[in-house]
Amino acid sequence: MLMSIATVSISGSLDTKLRAIHDARFQGVEIFENDLLSFGGSAPEVGALIRDLGLTCTCFQPFRDFEGMPEPQRRRVFERAERKFDLMQELGASLLLVCSNVSPASSNDRGRIVDDFRELGERAGARGLRIGFEALAWGRHVADHREAWSIVREVGHPAIGLILDSFHSLARNIPIDSLREIDPAKVFLVQLADAPMLQMDLLQWSRHFRNMPGQGEFPLVDYVSTLVALGCDCPLSLEIFNDRFRAASASTVAVDGRRSLSFLWDEVMRGPARAQADTDRIPRGGRSELPPRVVCRGVEFLEFAANESEAVDLGRMFTALGFSQVGKHRSKDVTRWRQQDINFVINSEPESFARSYDNVHGASVCAVGLRVEGLQQAMLRAKGLQIGKFSDPLGLAELQMPALQGVGGSLVYFMESGHEREVWDDEFIPLSEQGPCHDAGLLSVDHIAQTMQYEEMLSWLLYYLSLFEVTKTAQFEIADPLGLVYSQAIQSADGALRITLNGSASAQTLSSRFLQGYLGAGVQYIALATRDIVATARRLRDLGLPMLPIPRNYYDDLEARFGLDAGTVGELSELNILYDREANGEYFQLYSRAFAKRFFFEIVERRNYNAY
Repeated sequence: MLMSIATVSISGSLDTKLRAIHDARFQGVEIFENDLLSFGGSAPEVGALIRDLGLTCTCFQPFRDFEGMPEPQRRRVFERAERKFDLMQELGASLLLVCSNVSPASSNDRGRIVDDFRELGERAGARGLRIGFEALAWGRHVADHREAWSIVREVGHPAIGLILDSFHSLARNIPIDSLREIDPAKVFLVQLADAPMLQMDLLQWSRHFRNMPGQGEFPLVDYVSTLVALGCDCPLSLEIFNDRFRAASASTVAVDGRRSLSFLWDEVMRGPARAQADTDRIPRGGRSELPPRVVCRGVEFLEFAANESEAVDLGRMFTALGFSQVGKHRSKDVTRWRQQDINFVINSEPESFARSYDNVHGASVCAVGLRVEGLQQAMLRAKGLQIGKFSDPLGLAELQMPALQGVGGSLVYFMESGHEREVWDDEFIPLSEQGPCHDAGLLSVDHIAQTMQYEEMLSWLLYYLSLFEVTKTAQFEIADPLGLVYSQAIQSADGALRITLNGSASAQTLSSRFLQGYLGAGVQYIALATRDIVATARRLRDLGLPMLPIPRNYYDDLEARFGLDAGTVGELSELNILYDREANGEYFQLYSRAFAKRFFFEIVERRNYNAY
């Protein structure tokens, strides 16, 4: 299946876009007319560049306000079409996208519309070109792919076919099953876009809020699966209008786009479509080239970069959290701290990745280690998704295990689930625990909160969704005194992996100030799970952990909102514990003070509660 993208989806000049599209491993490109008009080179030069890059020009678009026009507009429309045909032949494009008319002057006379397309088909066919008719969701007379297909079928010309756009169909809630009525041979191109569910004007929704597949809420797997089962074998092409993408790096957005198509196609090929389709109707190259999504069995460790003095302060905080130092690296200045199933590593090795990270960000989480099933397959999937592998040419990595490049230049290590003990035994000298037991009842890493630029959130959401066997929650807003913070979580079905992505468009929110002080994206806090938050809170207080105080007003409201008894509210207030309830679940939280005004810890107890 040929994978394509429209130039309107990414930023930059046309030549920059084409090179980014090539580098992201697309096979095809749709040329958006405005990109050509604003480019200094000629159409033949653009066509030559497309071919030199090994790309196929899948489509030239858009051709607007064509069908059903009165004279003399009709005559001028056909004159315009002939000029576009000239341009297409110079580009090497064989398909022209004609979108349904939005002009008030257009007629809904079915006979006239059919005649217009027959004549256009004759003119295009004489040049070896084809026409794809697309129903705009806001088209004046044709706003539904079922109506567009009815017209194409009635025209009955070999050069006239259909272009399907997932946004135009799914934004209007047109049943996906209606695609089954279409002759797959007459589908010339399928354009794909995801989107969040919004209640707004269709045109504005389409022009500003389209996403890459997987980043929104449309059922694109079902949509494409239906077409595959039908026997559709045309190119799949991204057409994404998004203000954030147009302001971002062309290469980043192009790679995200290709990753999203790889992820979507992999999901389709692993789903019911392959079973429903006859073997001879599966598209060429229909098998997924990716191993299955990575199953994560938990967070094995978090690695903290710290210089020598920071390491001392960090050790004090870990002790106050109930951790004990249990190991020292055999040859490097790296220590291991543990409490139940939680492992923290402090890396103070002078010539190391961690030291470089510390020089930029200060003491902070520089890496996360995950227990995964099928280590080699996991790395192969990451490679297929163009997720960068950490390269350590100087052998400076202290932990000898494969790692991927993660948020803000941090690392994501993979450990084979069930073999983590071997890594600790090989890498670290165990230390006998001396002195009193510090255990505070913390059991495991509940979730990790990563803060990033608001514009980066969709990219990192796709990173996690495409790589791991996880789902996403709905994005929600957190009210900050100085603006809104947007948060969205990815999580595995069993809760073994939970990561929240946070960002804000306001410059002075807590998350934005974190980015400014941290000099980039990274882990802002780590949530640690306990079975008894009251007992843990008392223990942490005894150990001297600085806690975030919660105003009394919060607890007065809590008592009224949830009907909690005064004794319970008094205990929560005494220990600075926050409380929430939904359905049959309860959630308890408390927060430490931030380490060096940088990152902090959250302690949580979940009682049949799955939110954040």
